[in-house]
Amino acid sequence: MISIQMVDLKQQYLRLKPEIDAAVQRVLDSTAFIQGSSVYKFEEQLAQYTGSKHVVSCGNGTDALLAALMSLGVGTGDEVITVPFTFIATVEAIAFLGAKPVFVDVCADDFNMDIRQLEQAITPKSKAIVPVHLYGQCANMGPILDIANKHNISIIEDACQALGAVYTCSDGTEKKAGTIGTIGCTSFFPSKNLGGYGDGGALMTDNDALAEKLRAICRHGSKERYHHQYIGLNSRLDTLQAAILQVKLQHLDDFIAARQQAADFYTHALSEVKGLVLPQRVPYSTHTYHQFTIKVDANRRDALRKYLSDKQIPTAVYYPIPAHLQAAYQYLNYREGDFPVSEQLCKEVLSLPMHTEMTTEQLQFITETIVNCPL
Repeated sequence: MISIQMVDLKQQYLRLKPEIDAAVQRVLDSTAFIQGSSVYKFEEQLAQYTGSKHVVSCGNGTDALLAALMSLGVGTGDEVITVPFTFIATVEAIAFLGAKPVFVDVCADDFNMDIRQLEQAITPKSKAIVPVHLYGQCANMGPILDIANKHNISIIEDACQALGAVYTCSDGTEKKAGTIGTIGCTSFFPSKNLGGYGDGGALMTDNDALAEKLRAICRHGSKERYHHQYIGLNSRLDTLQAAILQVKLQHLDDFIAARQQAADFYTHALSEVKGLVLPQRVPYSTHTYHQFTIKVDANRRDALRKYLSDKQIPTAVYYPIPAHLQAAYQYLNYREGDFPVSEQLCKEVLSLPMHTEMTTEQLQFITETIVNCPL
């Protein structure tokens, strides 16, 4: 059996090697390493895939969030509503601009924003809402849109873990993650559903003016070379990364199907294990399973993790500390107990190996080891 990895990028590369190597060689032959033709072709192809009118590529997912906030004029004195149970980049981008992150707790079952708490977090200073499609499943965007429209607040989707997920609106229409709000953000970090071989990110919007502004912000605030309309960033997707992503985009639906197949195996094999809670699948969104995250009794989680490690099965905790209790954000004056669901999840969540190259043999070994765990 091939050794089990949390994400097996090597096996995926070997499967795609002829296509990847040819794409890289084309860029090397062109020597157009910055803003080469592959960048713009990839943007067009991703726009077609997602159904977004505009895609603007950038240097990474964090920059995508930052540029989105900048394009909406978020700054000192503003408030941006998001969740504390997320990768820190969601909060980091808000704080970087001098705005105040205002938190809403998440739901214990699907890990996404608790809509019941959202409206009470809105104040006259609220400038944007940033729902996070955590682990690959969309937040409940319909009610979020209703509340945002009622208060004339923009929505920035943090879709960095959910590219390819499909959200079903109340009228039955379907939209891809990142195309539902005002602006969507995604990441091409290597472990993502669509991952490059380095950093990368993108923004999605149907708003022509915002797209033009986003493109300028990511290019030093410039629409025309050496003419700078905005304070901007140096945040570009390298041509090499774009060429690799062009290849991998053609396989994205197959990647997602492989993840879903692995998740189905986990779900079937672990459904009767006492003390485990499997991921909830909501009716309004497909799940791309960027992570397969179970919940384990808090007094057993770390022991189970060590037991699996001893059997050469890697696991991960996404995330061990909620944002509001991180040292860097103590100035916000949140306290333990303010967001009890997020705090409890940090003690219970455990992500199992999940990637596109998982074999039946590996899945059987992982699940049988968990089923037979004596702890």
